[in-house]
Amino acid sequence: MRNFIDRIIGYVNPHAGIARHFARQQLQRAYEAASPRDPWRPRRAGASANADHQADAKTLRNKARALVQNVPYIWAGLDGLVAATVGEGILPRPTGSEKDKLSKLLKRWMKVCDADGRYDFFGLTKAAYWAMEQDGEVLVRLRTRRGTDGLPVPLQLQLLEIDWLDSARSGTLNGNQIVNGIEYDMLGAVAAYYLWDQHPGDIAVARGRSQSQRVPANQIIHLFNPARPGQGRGFSRLAPVIARVRDLQLYEDAEIARKNLESRLSVLASGDMNAMENPAAMGGGGEAPGGGVRDLGELGGGNIFGMPNGMNFTVVEPKAAPGYVEYVKFALHLIAAGMGVPYHLLTGDMSAVNYSSARVRILDFRRAVGQMQWVTLIPKLLIPLYQAFVQHAWLAGLIKTLDMEVEFSVPKWDYVNPEQDVKADLAEISGGLSSFSEKLRQRGYDPKVVAEELAEDIKLYRELGILDVMLFMQRGNMPTGSNAEGSGSSKES
Repeated sequence: MRNFIDRIIGYVNPHAGIARHFARQQLQRAYEAASPRDPWRPRRAGASANADHQADAKTLRNKARALVQNVPYIWAGLDGLVAATVGEGILPRPTGSEKDKLSKLLKRWMKVCDADGRYDFFGLTKAAYWAMEQDGEVLVRLRTRRGTDGLPVPLQLQLLEIDWLDSARSGTLNGNQIVNGIEYDMLGAVAAYYLWDQHPGDIAVARGRSQSQRVPANQIIHLFNPARPGQGRGFSRLAPVIARVRDLQLYEDAEIARKNLESRLSVLASGDMNAMENPAAMGGGGEAPGGGVRDLGELGGGNIFGMPNGMNFTVVEPKAAPGYVEYVKFALHLIAAGMGVPYHLLTGDMSAVNYSSARVRILDFRRAVGQMQWVTLIPKLLIPLYQAFVQHAWLAGLIKTLDMEVEFSVPKWDYVNPEQDVKADLAEISGGLSSFSEKLRQRGYDPKVVAEELAEDIKLYRELGILDVMLFMQRGNMPTGSNAEGSGSSKES
């Protein structure tokens, strides 16, 4: 809007008035959210991911652990997420020139790979992924062993909670920068980690413990899922929902207290209290400390009590407040969305689920799980672990070449509707829209392995003379009765 000064300037110098008008237009915000009149101000605006981590990550981690330990649906959601992502285990399969030797060594080593003796390889993978999602990050330390230790390959893995990392360590060392317990070289690559000798939260840890020790980066696998460029540490997956879960817990506590009040029936009596001097006749009442107030005692169901003349009674019966179930379901939907898991996986509630809605949500969930498997878990944990395994096997003279070629088989997904899904896949293959190999990969199978197994099965059935029988059974027209006898007689002739 033009004010008094604008009108004077425009009257004296029209060109200056026009320039003033357009200059004012340029000051207006293109985005309403960027207007200075908006009262909302983000906390620590402009801080780096590492600054945010240093300020908040420990608190978020402790709260996330408390929720997993105490809130059933948070445990169920995290457990379902881990089951979908890791399942029975993500299997590495050597594919290079040393694949036969490495496969045998890998099968034996997987059983004894844990330095603490608690997991096999698949169990360690599951525990590492669980810790990453709950705490935001986890460490795996590579422990080289002696050849005389009797291991298939002289290497073991030590799974460490992120608390082992000295997050308070910062500064410089020989030109390298130390941030949040991680040392970076001049090119920004990780050079080392600073670890405590024991878990700092352990009861047996002495109060005057020594400083953390420097461990070279090639002995540590740091698993986390960075969301921002330059992010050197991870945040818990539960970070966006911690406050909402706590609010819901407080609401549930308040609802329980209100339900306790609703379930209690109170009676207010007014009149001549002297007539109630016989507690036994009145149901076992007595005088309160303040005097003048009588307690009728417990009134048994179906009993008849005589009351004095002139007494007035008022029954206090709290009214139930509606909307509790609806609000809880709405809040749980938001929490499930924040965690990235389907609602029914978080709650087990299938009451509002039909085939179409379940399929759509499961397809979205599968894409998210696949992204986690192939973008984070496999390249940042499993490939480095496999490469360390091969390197130690080569150094021990167990293989001739440093063969790092490997493929991974992720857990297959179960069919939502087996008959319809298989028919749809076969229709895509017959229409040229997909290949057998692609459909097998989508189900977690290795096409080459499946083809080899089929060839071996067909060869075996042919040698046993039952290939025709298997084909008849597959087509559903197995010969019976006279047809089978006729077939046999013609074959004999």
